[in-house]
Amino acid sequence: MSRRGRRFPPGGGDRSQQRQMMQQLQHLQEEMLQAQEELGEETVEVSVGGGVLKLVMTGHQKVQSVDIDPGVVDPEDVEILEDLFIAAVNEAVDRSQELASERMGRFTSGLGIDIPGLT
Repeated sequence: MSRRGRRFPPGGGDRSQQRQMMQQLQHLQEEMLQAQEELGEETVEVSVGGGVLKLVMTGHQKVQSVDIDPGVVDPEDVEILEDLFIAAVNEAVDRSQELASERMGRFTSGLGIDIPGLT
């Protein structure tokens, strides 16, 4: 079929509708980028071991700070400190993923797609 005989989109389509839809998609993309940027400025804070280890992580899952009670540091039993740290990081990752899902989920809801870490 020649180029002239093809119709895009099927049914002819209305160019102003297409233009409007493209503008809406561009606006949505800008909102998503803004929300993603803001997510990096938000933090989650977790506390484990009754508060002896506290960890702060950004919405982009970057560890921002760790606060360890000196009383928990035992050179003879470093394993406890390692376990506390692992528990804190894992909990912070879970919470930051929940935060991302809350902030970014509005962009994917209704689209019928599943984006890991955002749904």
